Amino acid sequence: MKDKKSLIIYFSRADENYAVGYIDKGNTEIVAEYVRDLTGADMFKVEPLVLYAKDYATCIEEAKQRIGNAPIKEEIKDISQYEVIYIMSPIYWGTYAPELETAIKNLDFTGKIVRIISTHEGSGLANMVNDIKKICRGANVLDDAIAIKGSQAKNSKSIIENWI
Repeated sequence: MKDKKSLIIYFSRADENYAVGYIDKGNTEIVAEYVRDLTGADMFKVEPLVLYAKDYATCIEEAKQRIGNAPIKEEIKDISQYEVIYIMSPIYWGTYAPELETAIKNLDFTGKIVRIISTHEGSGLANMVNDIKKICRGANVLDDAIAIKGSQAKNSKSIIENWI
């Protein structure tokens, strides 16, 4: 995969994270940077139009309210130049963050290879792989998705390296 033109599309949130406490950089962003460093992929950070609350409990309730309607600051217009798309998100309510769906739902994934990483603190991949397969029509969504515990994100570079 290292020789293919790649894009990382990810959602990540700093502030209070479950089992990690307050952090300056989100766990998924840490993992996304490892993927970038190992593949040379371009990165697109999906950012909510309205920021989430800093505390975890409120953030999760806000995420629940945004399912199906999560506006983002900037949209991805075209992924045609990429062969491999890495899709990465923490697990919110059994799947990826709602903003990630907003970012990818109208993209043309025909012929793309999609690889998935979740960060979590006990949910693993949850329904993320199946949900990505539904929304990324025409893509070859690989079944080698991995789940990284948020509390272990900073120490996951070798796991990512072996996966790539």
